[in-house]
Formats: sequence, structure tokens, C-alpha cells
Amino acid sequence: MGVTAATATWLSLGEGSTPLIPAPRLSETLGLELHLKCEYLNPTGSFKDRGMAVAVERAASRGARVVVCASTGNTAASAATYAARAGLRAVVLTPAGATADAKRAQAHAAGAQVIEIRGTFDDALRLCQQLADQDGVALVNSLNSDRIDGQKTVVGEIVEQLGAVPDVIALPFGGGGNVTAVGAGCAEAGIEPALVVGQAAERPTTFASAIRIGEPAHREEVDALVASGRLTVVTLSEDELRDMWQRLAREEGVFCEPASAAGVAALAKLGVQGVAAAIVTGHGLKDTGAVDASAAQLVEPTLEAVLEAIG
Repeated sequence: MGVTAATATWLSLGEGSTPLIPAPRLSETLGLELHLKCEYLNPTGSFKDRGMAVAVERAASRGARVVVCASTGNTAASAATYAARAGLRAVVLTPAGATADAKRAQAHAAGAQVIEIRGTFDDALRLCQQLADQDGVALVNSLNSDRIDGQKTVVGEIVEQLGAVPDVIALPFGGGGNVTAVGAGCAEAGIEPALVVGQAAERPTTFASAIRIGEPAHREEVDALVASGRLTVVTLSEDELRDMWQRLAREEGVFCEPASAAGVAALAKLGVQGVAAAIVTGHGLKDTGAVDASAAQLVEPTLEAVLEAIG
């Protein structure tokens, strides 16, 4: 039993093999055995690297000179990084004002041309698909099956690290590429855990910027998984997303970006029991703007002042 999809060979920054850690405090309060698959420890800080390494390597091998992607941030950072590693040019289209500063900074630092458009993610993706019709240009969004081929390897790792098939695998639902990849990984491995995904009720405007996608590119694949009875989609309020994001950091020491908490929030809302593996998709340092840092206290440099502050 296993997922046999090819991973990157000559183009790699050490992606994959991320930890699966128990979450004892949340397990106790949620009434299940929860494990967190820490995909935020991939090289660029998100789950995107598994698929991007494969997609960019294969694009280069087919003669591409430029890779293009539409992004709310993580795809941009990953595409730019792996393109730099492969010696290719990267062009990234993002919705104006809709991506976290840290993610844009990663893409700029890796030398990508970052273009902000006055439109939505869906507009950006449409334009990238048109660009990919040009000679020597490859689309590296998850509509590229090579991305799915790389990302589905997370399933085999979860089973190997857990030593068993979990009852449930949970993850966020933005564009649906990772949901599609996990579904494909389970099918290839011949396993049938329940799949639970969390999406924002306020999709186009949610503070969880990584899943700020109005029209999921993989809606058909996700709908097919739902129709098969393998997948449950849970819609989450902003308060539900924010609460679980904060709890992951404060109760388990797992500082992720807000969208990454959607899978655990979905498990909590459903009241799931049994053994669950939740995929934590992006690092908290990806979106520090979501954190209220204004709560820091300013005191005089004396022991008395510090003792008074801490009560």
C-alpha cells in the first residue's frame, strides 16, 4: 500500500518528509485523537512545494523557459523559488491587495515578476491559462496534473508515520487542488479514510487569505468526492476560523497561517471522533499581518514594573 507518484529528482530543496505530531490538548477538548501533518515545514513554508518541485522540473524537462501562475500567495512563493532553482523565469499574477506581504516578498526575493491585477484570483487564473498558450510557457497552478502528482505523496507519509490508516484526513479547501491530490493519493493507496475539508463562508473576502478564492478551480473534482460519499465540506465562519487558528498556536504551539486551521476547525464543528490527521498547510510567518501585535505592553525597565505587568 502506497502512493507511487514520482517526486522531483534533480530539482529539489528537501520538500516532503514533514513531521506528523500529536495534538494532546486539542485531542482532549475535541474528543478525538488528533495528529497534525506539518506541511508548513516545507522549504518555502507551505504544502505547495511537493507539487511545485515536480511541476517545475517536468516543465523544464519539456523545454519551458517561463513558468506562470495565479496565486493568493503560497503558490507564488513556491513557483518563484523552484523556478529560480531550475534557472527558469517566473511570472506571477495576484489579485491586487489580496495577498500577504510575506508571500509577495518571497516571490520578489526569488526573482519572479509579480504582477498585481485589478481583479480576482479567478481573473488571474484565466489570464495565466491564456499566457500558457504561448510557446515555452508552462502553467504551474494545480490545474497542471504534475502538481497533483507531487502533492498526493502526503497521503503515504501520513499512513507511514501514523503506522495505520487514520479514520479521517482533514484539510483546508480553497481552490481544491490539495483536496483533489489527497483524494487521488487515497485512491492510489487503496485506502478510504473519511475526508473532511473546511472552507470559508466568506470565500472572496475571508481574512484567511490563502483560501480567498471565490470559484474553486477544482470544484468538479471536489463535488465528485462529495457525491461518492468520501468527502464532507464544512463551511466555517470567520470567528470559527480565527478561534481554531489561535487555539493551534496557544494550545499546541503550532503557529500556522489562518487558512491552515480550517481542517481542524471543520473536525471540531462536525464533532468527529476516532483518529484524525489534519494537514496544516502554511506557516504563520506567511501572514503575520493577521496577528494583533498591538497587545504588547510597554513598561519602565525595572523589576517592579515587570512584576506589576505580569500580575
